[in-house]
Amino acid sequence: MFNKNIPYIELFGTPIHKLTMTETLSVIDNALYRREKLQHVVVNAAKIVNMQKDSKLKRSIIESDLINADGQAVVWAARILGKRLPERVAGIDLMINLVELAYKKNYKIFFLGAKEDIVKKVVEKYSSLYSRDIIAGYRNGYFKKNEEHLVAEQIANSGADILFVAMTSPKKEIFLNANKNIIQATFIMGVGGSFDVVAGFTKRAPFWMQENGLEWLYRVIQEPKRMWRRYLITNTLFIGYTIRESFKKRIPKLRQC
Repeated sequence: MFNKNIPYIELFGTPIHKLTMTETLSVIDNALYRREKLQHVVVNAAKIVNMQKDSKLKRSIIESDLINADGQAVVWAARILGKRLPERVAGIDLMINLVELAYKKNYKIFFLGAKEDIVKKVVEKYSSLYSRDIIAGYRNGYFKKNEEHLVAEQIANSGADILFVAMTSPKKEIFLNANKNIIQATFIMGVGGSFDVVAGFTKRAPFWMQENGLEWLYRVIQEPKRMWRRYLITNTLFIGYTIRESFKKRIPKLRQC
């Protein structure tokens, strides 16, 4: 259940916690230490737009315990509307930090998602960089709806403290929300295409593009056929939501004048 004890804002019906990366890591570290289950999700412009018409996706997100702003556009929109978010907390950066935390504090991770060769490379890389001891198990992300229960049980039986799920939206959010009670891992997090980046299959946008909210453009350049339409539509709609909400806030002030 969404943690209302942590300061948050609401943006287009989506609650988002007002946390920095350091503060987010602290919340997760405390939950792992206390064995308090925590489901985490990040939102960007595309996901917030899709939530407006996908009730299952929306419910699976707002029922998560911890929600961060992954996209720079979300931080900017909040600022325009007079709602402060301290910074973006990119899902891939959070995952990388948590893998290091797992090594330092003896937690075990289950990696779920992507193609078989990709997830294997992720496991091999982190086993080499840190230790095989942090690996509870792994599985590719290609399974049928009627296999979800078996996948959830596989994760539970692995004894994982942390679960990373690299699948597309809304599949990963709905899968996690439906099966979190079976999975048993203390910390659960969807990480989108992060495995592809860690495995070296795709490249991450340069830092200057990340800081200027242009990661979506970099993805379109890498995968134009698959990505251009998705980002053209969702980014345009998100800008439209922001402009509309901004005018709503200004109308009462204009009337007072």
